[in-house]
Parts: sequence; structure tokens; C-alpha cells
Amino acid sequence: LRADLLPEAWIAPLDVRQQRALLRHRCQLVRLRTRLRNRVHAVLADHGCDRPGSCFTAPGRAWLGGLELPDASRRVIDDLLGLMDALKEPIDALDRQLLAQARGDPRIKALTQLPGVGTLTALMIVAEVGDITRFPSARKLAAWAGLTPTVRGSDLTVRHGHISKQGSDWLRWILCEAAQTAKRSPEFADAYQRLAHRRGKKIATTAIARRLLARAYHVLRAVQDRQDRQGAR
Repeated sequence: LRADLLPEAWIAPLDVRQQRALLRHRCQLVRLRTRLRNRVHAVLADHGCDRPGSCFTAPGRAWLGGLELPDASRRVIDDLLGLMDALKEPIDALDRQLLAQARGDPRIKALTQLPGVGTLTALMIVAEVGDITRFPSARKLAAWAGLTPTVRGSDLTVRHGHISKQGSDWLRWILCEAAQTAKRSPEFADAYQRLAHRRGKKIATTAIARRLLARAYHVLRAVQDRQDRQGAR
């Protein structure tokens, strides 16, 4: 350390850490709501009940209320629906706050032009990446996100393994979620089909997530460079 031979660790500013906390909190609440919905479906499946549409819209709730179920099952479903209703208020409040923060941010506007990237996804990318200028290339960013394959070699033998899964779990997760939509877009569909045929759908989706992150890198660098030029005038 005295000889300045250790690389510096980047510590995100307070506003970035707070943004991450809000986005991660929202994701955890949505995951909890999804688990509650899955539990409702499990109770219905135990009694052979099914509905073509959603059970959680207004007509779906009416259908649930009209089902003849044993007392214990009715209690379970009513409790689960009550918990879901209680989660709706904080999730909606977080959505309003996050969407208000996204307005006027050129990075969010630019990122949402990418296939599969909505406003909340763009917010997650910006918050998790932080200062884009600390990455000299898109490949460095992909390596930091854990989306590049591990490499093991000895003498003349080199083996490429699975992705390293280092860095931000949240960034890796949101990019894989975005890739589920992006892989059907004209920009990525052909590449996805070729990779899925050779390596399987899971590896192909991860590859699309890595390509999507590379696109996001260049978009964020372009926005940053434009802001730097404007600030220099």
C-alpha cells in the first residue's frame, strides 16, 4: 500500500448506495408477492381448481371469492390475499418515487431504447454500475458483472468454463431478465437462435445478457461524453 502497488477500490457515493437500496428493496417486495401468488396457485391446485386468466385481477378475485373450499384452505387463501394487498401500497409508492427520479435523466432515456430494457431495468443498471468511466471497455464491465467465462489454462491447454458470477448479483440478474425479452428482438434473435442450437437456451440467454450489457456500456459512455463536452463549454 505504501508503494502504491494495490489497486484502489471504488466506493459508491451515498446517493448511488441509496438508489441501490431502494431498487433492491422493491425487487425483494415483488419477489415476496410472487411467492404469495405461487402459494395461492398451490392451494388451488390441491383442490383441482384452475382459471385460464389471472386470479389476481378484479374478475379473478371475484372468482376466488366464489369458490367452495374447505375452511382451512379458504383461510389460507384469504390470508395470502391480505398480505398481497398489504404489499401493494409500498410497491406502488416505490414505483412512483423511482419513476419520478428517472424523469429527466438522459442515461435512463438512452438505455430504454435498448430491447428488453424498461425504466426500472435502466435504473437498476445505472445504480449497480455507478460511474461508467471507471471501466475502460465493455469487456471490463462484463467481467466485473460476472458475465464472462472463466478461463483455466496450463502449458498449451486452455479451458473456458461457466461465467464467473463475480461482481453484482443484482446487475447480473436484471440483465438476464432483460435478455428474456431482448432475445426475441430483431437485433438479437438470430444470434440467440444460433447459440441456443449449439450450446442450449440457458447459455444463449446469458450470452445475450452479456451483449446487452456491452450495448449499455457504449450508451452510457456516449451520454457521459456528451455531458463532459457540455460541461467544458
